[in-house]
Amino acid sequence: MTRSVWLKADDTVGDWETRKQRITAGLESGVDWVLVDESDVARVRELGDVKIAAFLQDTEAYVLDAEGSETENDGGAEAHADAYIVGKDGEGDGTVDLPSDFSGSADLTTLRRSDNRAQGAYVRIFDQDYESFAEEAAHDADFTLVVGENWKIIPLENLIARIGDETDLVTGVTSAEEAKTAFETLELGADGVLLDTDSPDEIRKTVEVRDAAERESLDLTWAEVTGVERTGMADRVCVDTGSLLDHDEGMLVGSMGRGLFFVHAETAESPYVASRPFRVNAGAVHAYVRTPGGGTKYLSELKSGDEVQLVDTDGQTREAIVGRVKIEKRPMFRVEARVQTESGEDRIETLLQNAETIKVPTSEGRKAVTDLQVGDEMLVYYEDTARHFGEAVEESIIEK
Repeated sequence: MTRSVWLKADDTVGDWETRKQRITAGLESGVDWVLVDESDVARVRELGDVKIAAFLQDTEAYVLDAEGSETENDGGAEAHADAYIVGKDGEGDGTVDLPSDFSGSADLTTLRRSDNRAQGAYVRIFDQDYESFAEEAAHDADFTLVVGENWKIIPLENLIARIGDETDLVTGVTSAEEAKTAFETLELGADGVLLDTDSPDEIRKTVEVRDAAERESLDLTWAEVTGVERTGMADRVCVDTGSLLDHDEGMLVGSMGRGLFFVHAETAESPYVASRPFRVNAGAVHAYVRTPGGGTKYLSELKSGDEVQLVDTDGQTREAIVGRVKIEKRPMFRVEARVQTESGEDRIETLLQNAETIKVPTSEGRKAVTDLQVGDEMLVYYEDTARHFGEAVEESIIEK
């Protein structure tokens, strides 16, 4: 599931200057969507690159041209939103009473129009009738935005259980703490949150909550070093990211897809070389590096703009963008280790540069590769699976 943060910025939150400040804070923080009135779409486009959802204000103002594109009836051009939402000033927000029979709903009729003019529904949950209305809308809506007015958790639990697979369920929140609860409800959580706040700090924290909810948590294990030997020269890869890594962070790299070694970022100071906390000296060009979502790439394939996975010694992960890759000939070590598995034990290995600045976590603490000895325990990530073009596959592959 991909989580998202939507920022509410329609005219109910203030005048344009107030809305503009809120949207700008959202752009700087990295929100996924802004929800505005249809009349503001063009102005939001000028502010920056973000997905725009717009409350549908005039369902008859547009027709489809011969090529299927939206145009105004008078032929004029207008900025388009990425999604249009029904429910404001209608049945969804309580402005118009709910019909006793939902088949007579104007909001639902708009959602079901053959021209797909609206892709989402906005519903304020005042009571069980509105909860049922949201459930009905979800059958036709790509996005169902719900705001609990009296009760928040129980209606969300009910909707996650009933319609979680039919729509992207986005729930209203006013803080990062509420967003965290929404992402964790029923262990599945909402697909997104609709944040209503002017606080730049709260917007930023909510995006951080989204990122945390998206991250993998890996089970790292100890592997016993069984060999460390000089192997001569090879093409070594330094991965320079666009992020500053913490002292306990690094990347997972290795010669064998099933067993990846934790290599620290160059965060440590030394008498001879300045720290480079954005860099991981990751090994030789042939090695795998783990990427977000459980994939791998060869180090030789990495280029500026690619994503790699960062991991800390507790197994918590995050993503980083590659800013630069440096490939140079350097003397190397071959490091071999033994991992205990459910079926016995397995051997894994990798090539790392012969240099004091390359550090790995051991059971005795952070240690330079040049100080590694047989019997040391190194931190690794092991999964008993093969790889085909970087994807895990269930087949027999021999790596040696």
